[in-house]
Amino acid sequence: MGKHTRFVGLDVHAQTIAVSVAESTGEVRSVGTIPNRPDSVRKLMKKLGSAEGLRVCYEAGPCGYVVYWQLVGMGIHCDVVAPTLVPVRSGYRVKTDRRDALKLARSYRSGDLTPVWVPDTEHEALRDLVRAREAAKKDQLRARHRLGKFLLRQGRRAPEGVRNWTQKHLLWVKSQRFGQAAHEAVFVDYVHEVDHMAERVERLEKAITAAVESAPEPMRVVIQALQCLRGVKQVTASTMVAEVGDFTRFSHPRQLMGYSGAVSREASSGSRVRRGPITKTGNAHLRRVIGEASWSYRSRPSLYRDLRKRQVGHSEAIKAISWQAQHRLHKRYCRLVSQGKPPQKAVIAVARELLGFMWAIAKQCELELSEIKQSAA
Repeated sequence: MGKHTRFVGLDVHAQTIAVSVAESTGEVRSVGTIPNRPDSVRKLMKKLGSAEGLRVCYEAGPCGYVVYWQLVGMGIHCDVVAPTLVPVRSGYRVKTDRRDALKLARSYRSGDLTPVWVPDTEHEALRDLVRAREAAKKDQLRARHRLGKFLLRQGRRAPEGVRNWTQKHLLWVKSQRFGQAAHEAVFVDYVHEVDHMAERVERLEKAITAAVESAPEPMRVVIQALQCLRGVKQVTASTMVAEVGDFTRFSHPRQLMGYSGAVSREASSGSRVRRGPITKTGNAHLRRVIGEASWSYRSRPSLYRDLRKRQVGHSEAIKAISWQAQHRLHKRYCRLVSQGKPPQKAVIAVARELLGFMWAIAKQCELELSEIKQSAA
């Protein structure tokens, strides 16, 4: 950064962008509001100065990374910052776009903002796909609940020994008939919605499979290697890579654990140390899938058939990491439960450590890929 660097804060909305500039000499001023259009952004940046003398930031939000990629394409340094980590003054009661842009410019100049990782085209496409599948699963759960509660209100219960939403259960559900035309119409609509949601989930999972097969080699290798871990199949592995990106951008696994928000809160002062529930200040999608995968470590370590199948073709080093994870995480879960911890808290602790094993596998994949490239050269 030079002596005459300008720090630009953008408050980006769907139709408008509020702009403020913090000069290196100390002046912070509002430039005004422009339309959120590529040509307007281009004209503004040319007006503010040369690309080398500008540093631009804006908050991550629903508008995505369109402005970021445009600015990077113009050769301008741009950071997308975490909105929850932007400093807020106590007693700050007036909030406008102009003030938000001024705050961003001022905080950016002082180094108080935290940039987020911006996914490239491949990671962003995969992330949108796995999030669409997650949304479809939530809709499927709602549709099943509506149908199940409707049948319960009518006193219809599945036969003993039939588990909900298995093939037997669905056959029993579709065999139901109602005397009232209104009830029959509701029933048909609910059944249709359940079938539609199942088809939607299946369609998106096939799309994830196709996306993984066509992904760049570094992404594809990590996704396949993560499936060597117990409880981690294609959807979970794809979600991890889509949400985290390059695992090796974290120099230590503890940084990845902090990124997930699965670490404990802390309020310490002097000799007093107080820790509370997890912070949840990380990626919620990442935290969800890692939590689901960690429940499988309640069971004793074993190489069951499906896991052996997923490990075919992978190096012994990756298989060793997977086997070590099974032993360590199962022992960790049993120890915490024996100490009186609720199973949910024990699983969160296991999930936090599972991230460390994922980081180790990603590092091993990077090492193996570099060795292959060196031998090919």
